Amino acid sequence: MTLLECRGLSKSYGQAGWQALNSVNLHVARGKIIGLLGPNGSGKTTLIKLINGLLVPTAGEVLINGKPPGPDSKMAISYLPDKTYLADWMRVDQILDFFVDFYTDFDKDRALSMLRQLQVDPSLVFRTLSKGTKEKVQLVLVMSRRTQLYLLDEPIGGVDPAARDFILRTIISNYSSDATILIATHLIADIESVLDEAIFINRGHIVVHDSVDNIRASRGQSVDEMFREVFAC
Repeated sequence: MTLLECRGLSKSYGQAGWQALNSVNLHVARGKIIGLLGPNGSGKTTLIKLINGLLVPTAGEVLINGKPPGPDSKMAISYLPDKTYLADWMRVDQILDFFVDFYTDFDKDRALSMLRQLQVDPSLVFRTLSKGTKEKVQLVLVMSRRTQLYLLDEPIGGVDPAARDFILRTIISNYSSDATILIATHLIADIESVLDEAIFINRGHIVVHDSVDNIRASRGQSVDEMFREVFAC
């Protein structure tokens, strides 16, 4: 069953009508880890915000479980934005309690376990944490919800390379088999090993959507190699 569908989805900004997304058609099934891959400014964040209901399309539609973004989809989506959004005066354990109150599907024990694995002290005040540790906390919060669609916008962009493998293991070990994770990033080599599918987006257009196995078999390339060829980087 299709979990996420985009039909002719477009988004433009400003009086000049700059086109961030242009007639995007997309079908995403359950039980997948999918890379939304593209250079900066390609439309990744705009697409994720549209899926999450934070932006209104200029044209076309987004459907989650066959319905447009709304109260039902809010409970089906767990979203990690590309910027810090938590109150910096709160302790980490207070933030966990806030999520318990706000989300009925939030698993506090799971969150505490992941924080221990990531060596994050929940008694610390959020503003005292390093940028990388803040991103770890935000990822833990998102992955501790038991929901259907996880939207992760640059989840490893601000952490050191040594922590990236551990964070990716945290991602793949903390979601159910009928859920899907969509990871937006330009750090292809770091996430390729966990991907089932890859979506290449450039200048608001989907240029490739295929399984990782098909990409490797048909082109004799890794996803990272194909990305560098497509985007000439």
